[in-house]
Amino acid sequence: MYKIGIDVGGTNTDAIILDKNSKLIHSVKSPTSLNIKTGIENALRDLLIEADIDKSKITHAMLGTTQCTNAIVERKKLAKVGVIRLGYPATASVLPYTAWPKDMIEKLSGNYALVHGGYEYDGQLLGELDEEEIRTLLEDWQDKVESIAIVGVFSSIKNDQELKVRDLIQEAYGEEFPISCSSLIGSVGLIERENATILNAALCRVIEITTKGFVHALEEEGIFDADVYLCQNDGTLMSIEYAKQFPILTIACGPTNSIRGASYLAKIKNTMVLDVGGTTSDIGVLQDGFPRESSVAVEVGDIRTNFRMPDIISVGLGGGSIVRVNNGKITVGPDSVGYRIGQEALVFGGKTLTTTDIAVRLGFADVGDKSLVAHIDEEFAKDVLFEISSLIEQAIDKMKTSSEDVQLVLVGGGSIIVPDKIRGVSNSIKTENGGVANAIGASISQISGQYEQIYIYSRESREDSLKDAQDKAVKQAILAGAVSDTIELVEVEETPLAYHPENATRLRVKVVGEMG
Repeated sequence: MYKIGIDVGGTNTDAIILDKNSKLIHSVKSPTSLNIKTGIENALRDLLIEADIDKSKITHAMLGTTQCTNAIVERKKLAKVGVIRLGYPATASVLPYTAWPKDMIEKLSGNYALVHGGYEYDGQLLGELDEEEIRTLLEDWQDKVESIAIVGVFSSIKNDQELKVRDLIQEAYGEEFPISCSSLIGSVGLIERENATILNAALCRVIEITTKGFVHALEEEGIFDADVYLCQNDGTLMSIEYAKQFPILTIACGPTNSIRGASYLAKIKNTMVLDVGGTTSDIGVLQDGFPRESSVAVEVGDIRTNFRMPDIISVGLGGGSIVRVNNGKITVGPDSVGYRIGQEALVFGGKTLTTTDIAVRLGFADVGDKSLVAHIDEEFAKDVLFEISSLIEQAIDKMKTSSEDVQLVLVGGGSIIVPDKIRGVSNSIKTENGGVANAIGASISQISGQYEQIYIYSRESREDSLKDAQDKAVKQAILAGAVSDTIELVEVEETPLAYHPENATRLRVKVVGEMG
């Protein structure tokens, strides 16, 4: 029994094979091509040729991809979205797409409708749902939209209206039509939840292309019976069908995979992780083997959202970062030679001074031809190293929750540029196979389910509320592909709502289970 893990980064696509004991059999790195599908196919082909294993024994294949993030940032391959907000006239003062970049609204068509419906913050009815109003709207939108986002006011307390609208859309447009319900995606806060739901709806085409491409790449290599999963941004996996419903959950899964992989390689469950790629470095925190979650609203492609995201800081520093001197001042990055490092860095016979050249000159990295950087002045190289250290130290400080020194696990192909001593770090751990920690993280993950809702404890006891939330999280985990009798509760977060008179609490429950 073997598992394949592939992680598509900005610079390299990493692929690995693990045996039934999760022991690394083989790994490859392949430059990420402009057409990401080709990069995946090349990495997979090289991996299988070099590992020379029985393909019929490959039971699982996992993919961590930046496709959805790239689609939003680059405004490419996005679907035309219709937004139905249940909350007229109460919410008419702030319309959908408020504060969105203009080019993004144009890409998504900007179609929206404020219709009757919604709830008050305490679960009381704000407005009755008018089914005829919805049917008339759907007739008008026929052939104008490719996906629909449904957003109800305070649907995080009660979401029956959203689900009814979903039924009406399926009646009109068919069972296969992509629909996103805000109560299943975002947290409390209408506008941020609405934004996250619109983005989720916009990604339906991207995720379809990505999943089909991955399955096709596997079949081209003769792998037909493997269970296929995509990586989520909380360090767990989801089935293809679940990913098609919630493509937004793949955003930021790359750094999350690296953090999970670092935990596995270093055998540490609570630590800080620095993942250095070719272009950027990501810093995250491990808590009980999973990435710490961000507690603030996160911007995705300049759009403010509130769906769950890992607490990650990205710095424009990598193994291919370009070193320059401007008016006597040394700068490192944020631009990088990226996947062209093998042709452009000095140690590989190129003409661009990179951070990797500095690491080789100072003797703490051994790649390429060190004689090609022998001419670099040692004092200058040390000054560049000081700049690299400063960038890392500032980012680590932002992630700390106390002034104490932290333990740091280093992973990623670019980690050779990181000096041994960093202020604020008690000890640095470099792991064997850390260069492919992201693909390892993709392969060893479990499957999670998460549920979040506002419960009013004065009407329903805390015990009953917890049980209800856990049951719904378990359902999500099973939908995502978890085996039901392996699912266990890993996290409960309760946040009392100060403005509510009846002891209302935002309850978030997370469970994880093994894949089938």
